[in-house]
Amino acid sequence: METGLLLQYAVIALAVLVSAWVVMKKQFPGTVRKARGAIALGLVKPQRAAWLQALGRRIAPPATGGGGACGGCDSCGPTPPKQH
Repeated sequence: METGLLLQYAVIALAVLVSAWVVMKKQFPGTVRKARGAIALGLVKPQRAAWLQALGRRIAPPATGGGGACGGCDSCGPTPPKQH
């Protein structure tokens, strides 16, 4: 296989992965959050290498103050009316 064709396939695969990630974050924020948490928990175990633990802490989803309806960004509900 030619190098140019291989590079083309790699760029297309990267574009497809990025697109899928964006759609998943928009449409299924709870699922993405659970997946990130599961991956991070596997990486931060004490018997793992230090760089894997650091990667796990970086992948881990941010903590939320409460349980949102979908477990996502906690801003999917209607906005309250402004009080004058």
